[in-house]
Amino acid sequence: MSNLLALSEKHALSVERLTVAFAHGDQLMLALDGATFEVKRGEFVCVVGASGSGKSTLLNVLAGLDPASAGRAHVHGRVALIFQESALLPWLTAAGNVELALELRGVKASVRQTLAYELLGRVHLAGFEKRRPHELSGGMKQRVALARALAQDADVLLMDEPFGALDAISRDLLHEELERIWKESRLTILFVTHNAREAVRLGDRVLVFTSRPGRVGHEVHVDLPRPRSLDSPELAVIAGRITDRLKHEMTNGTNGR
Repeated sequence: MSNLLALSEKHALSVERLTVAFAHGDQLMLALDGATFEVKRGEFVCVVGASGSGKSTLLNVLAGLDPASAGRAHVHGRVALIFQESALLPWLTAAGNVELALELRGVKASVRQTLAYELLGRVHLAGFEKRRPHELSGGMKQRVALARALAQDADVLLMDEPFGALDAISRDLLHEELERIWKESRLTILFVTHNAREAVRLGDRVLVFTSRPGRVGHEVHVDLPRPRSLDSPELAVIAGRITDRLKHEMTNGTNGR
């Protein structure tokens, strides 16, 4: 028991020989096969992999949305999940979407609006509290989604390609916002992306997943000082190596296929 306690104090999440299989016709399709890794508290870890390598499945299991077929995946603390689409309720204002998360957390009605406005201010949306989703840009919607995640008072933030649909400028601005909030809040972040440059821009470590079935095939420690620029030559070199690894996975595979 003492070893488990020590592990939970040091690590925000742990994945041990995680296997996930889905029914596909009369057969089982392996999405993940023996994935194993740990993330320390306060660490920012990115996961990259080809389409179908089980990245989203991993987050769904960690968030409790999908069951594991074998192995284990555990988050030590409260968890919030952000998708590629902001998934805001269209009939609620920006503040209303954040207030709903506060209500579900049990926050008193008398303070919910004040807290929602404060959280939207943290993501630089002061003045947009009464706007509905259709009145917001894609980047602004993701800022609301981030504020809503913060409203859940999570210890671990799981992010599933949250900036993939945004233009380059909006994405770069949100990289800066996310890094600032991560430092201020001391969150642990597991960030899934297919973009190697984005992974190196944000992560302390990058986990490169094998092609389906997914597992950690390679790990890259990013020792570049922060803040980082996507145009940095040093960043480009590391991202290039990761991209080469992904190309190798897609063309040759590591699973005997």
